[in-house]
Amino acid sequence: MFFKLKYTLPIVYILSMVSIGLTTSCKDDKKIIKTTEVPFTKEGELTLFEGETQIPLSKIDIEIADNEYETQTGLMYRSSMKENQGMLFVFEDERPRSFYMKNTQFALDLIYLDTNKTIVSFQENAQPLDESSLPSIFPAKYVLEVNAGLVAKWKLQVGDSMLYSVVSTQ
Repeated sequence: MFFKLKYTLPIVYILSMVSIGLTTSCKDDKKIIKTTEVPFTKEGELTLFEGETQIPLSKIDIEIADNEYETQTGLMYRSSMKENQGMLFVFEDERPRSFYMKNTQFALDLIYLDTNKTIVSFQENAQPLDESSLPSIFPAKYVLEVNAGLVAKWKLQVGDSMLYSVVSTQ
């Protein structure tokens, strides 16, 4: 009995210290794990246009998530994003999409767009660390994530569109 206790207690202590060291805070019983802040990397520019008149509504810098790792990670493990920044997810096909806010530490608006780059639906004010499903109403090929409140501020509507370009990294 003494042998088991002698080795079990230090192992439990070490595991508890590792757990305490990794956890930076708790919000609503959801743990945030310490990670290195991922910096924003401008990979393109995106303009949103009013549907009928094609008047520009907003222009932002974007990061582009176009591979499996980037689309799975998205804006996770970041503490904030500037108002003139966003992340554009580019998928190979158009189909119903669903996102969630796991490990995302700030509120977002999600804008779903079809193959023609026309807005088909929104999920506004998605809450940090919430693992609830945030589906598109109609099939989407693109998803744009921006800070919460910008859909309302820019007065975006279903039928508005976007145009984006990739910037040279050289």
